[in-house]
Amino acid sequence: MSKSHGGCGAETGLISVDEALALIINTPQTVGIQSLPLSEALHRYLAEPVYSQIDLPLFSQSAVDGYAICSETDILAGSAFELVGEIRAGEAVHHKLAIGQAMRIFTGAQIPEYTTTVARQEIVHVEANRIRLTADLPLHADIRDIGEEISIGQCLAEKGQQLSVGAIAALSMAGIHDVMVYKHPKIAVVITGDEVAESVEDLKSGKIFDANAPLINAWFQTKHIPIETFHVADSEQTVTQLFDHLKDQYDLILTTGGVSVGDYDFVRPVALKLGFEQIFWKVKQKPGKPMFFAQHQQVDRTCYLLGLPGNPAAVYVGMQIYVSTLIKALQGQQTLVEWISAVIQHDLKADSRERFLRMSAEFEQGILQVNSLSKQQSHMLSNLMQANCLVRIPAHQNIQTGDVLQGCWIFD
Repeated sequence: MSKSHGGCGAETGLISVDEALALIINTPQTVGIQSLPLSEALHRYLAEPVYSQIDLPLFSQSAVDGYAICSETDILAGSAFELVGEIRAGEAVHHKLAIGQAMRIFTGAQIPEYTTTVARQEIVHVEANRIRLTADLPLHADIRDIGEEISIGQCLAEKGQQLSVGAIAALSMAGIHDVMVYKHPKIAVVITGDEVAESVEDLKSGKIFDANAPLINAWFQTKHIPIETFHVADSEQTVTQLFDHLKDQYDLILTTGGVSVGDYDFVRPVALKLGFEQIFWKVKQKPGKPMFFAQHQQVDRTCYLLGLPGNPAAVYVGMQIYVSTLIKALQGQQTLVEWISAVIQHDLKADSRERFLRMSAEFEQGILQVNSLSKQQSHMLSNLMQANCLVRIPAHQNIQTGDVLQGCWIFD
């Protein structure tokens, strides 16, 4: 069955999705760097590479609980060695083994000088002050050599790498305590409009509950980036006063609503009046066409403004595709959205604009399959209870069941 999500006539002067993304990637300057304790740097992007100042392991050590042995050759089963002591993990080692001697040793403990192999305890029989092997043993068995994992001066992490839980652990093991990272941009979120309801009673007067502020707040929580949220009425004076204050205090002003051509759409005209330079306005896409991107340059700082339409589905698409790209660019990451391919399970009618459709995706026998959901209009969000991906649908293209779509993006 063919699914349709409405149509809208083409409008001249719109830029493409890819053009808009390129401008968002290439326009911003980073907002600076800072030194952070490694324990506070989870999810941050490195501003410089990290090099090891130590060998890892720091010293040659035993890989097992067993016995450090000094032997000139591979050892045959039945061979015996004099037991001359014990070494525990974390204990300084001063003893040197002689040929024919052995010492009890534990996993991670430093091997004594002249150790040629380590016998795991499972193949050792203890006889008073000596041990006897019950299996053959080659030289250098179960010894972790100094620097076999990491050597001094080795690059541990590249500039631009995002610090995951695993990266934090790996750097900690190498003795890294502090890292240079890109600062988080200071972000002001501005929700415009007079129609937001505070209670059920407000709905009777024509107002609606706000989904945009909770949506945006939750999205930034997943990115571990703090924001400040402001609500402003659809008044040129109040929008002007707020923007005039924010442009000197924040790296990014993110707005919802007020970017189209209505009588009460003041975001763009006010921004231009305050000295913001327009980078683009209106993108040939659905939803989210009247998106606005601008910058306000000063001697010591630049404030960027990204204006999203007010409809919540357009805000959702804008956050996942454009805000994600912009936040990374402000932290030194000029990376495009990573689209993957998927097989669609139904027909779709063509539209004059490129579309971002909310879909459900699942793997069937190793193949990613997607199904479009109903209620795709820009004022609707209920299908996000089932959606787990956005899919780019090219303009002017009829999609057939079984077609491979190249623009699938799975939600974080």
